[in-house]
Amino acid sequence: MNRDQKAAVVEEIAEQIQSAEAIFAVDYRGLSVAQAADLRGRLRDADAKFRIVKNSLSERAADKAGAEALKPLLEGPTALALVRGDAALAAKALNDTARTLRILDFKGGVLNGNALSADDVRAIARLPGREMLHAQLVGTVAAPLTALVRTLNAMIGGLALQLQAIADQGLVGGGAPAAAPRETEQTEAAADAPAAEE
Repeated sequence: MNRDQKAAVVEEIAEQIQSAEAIFAVDYRGLSVAQAADLRGRLRDADAKFRIVKNSLSERAADKAGAEALKPLLEGPTALALVRGDAALAAKALNDTARTLRILDFKGGVLNGNALSADDVRAIARLPGREMLHAQLVGTVAAPLTALVRTLNAMIGGLALQLQAIADQGLVGGGAPAAAPRETEQTEAAADAPAAEE
């Protein structure tokens, strides 16, 4: 790789570091090309890239991106998972691969500019994904509202039943009071009629 190519790689990695919400560093020794390709596919679901680059180039990129917390992790064979999407899903993909293949030792990482230990990354891997957390939050917020709607529906239903019972008893609807004035008008008309004949 010539100087221009190295400069281009440093520039590309620096941009990826700057745009990443999380960066996880792993020791990739023993990882085959096919296994790396499979891992890249799993990380793509979390909007993450898996990069294996010389540490010297990664250090220069970290300097350029202002990611000093990343530099201590760049010792020995190091691959970077640069996460722009769901950090928990990316950590889970790395952790699952590490358990299945018994390779990929976590070195640590950076999350929103804060350094993470290897144990921190494993803890993140145990978290549910962002979509699951959103669903849980919506469920928690919606539960009281759902209960309120059910209560209001029951109250309205009960009120409707009571009104129907009152209507069935003839206490509502104007049926009885309307008949009384008609009888009075007919009685008055009958009383007036004999007087007119006399």
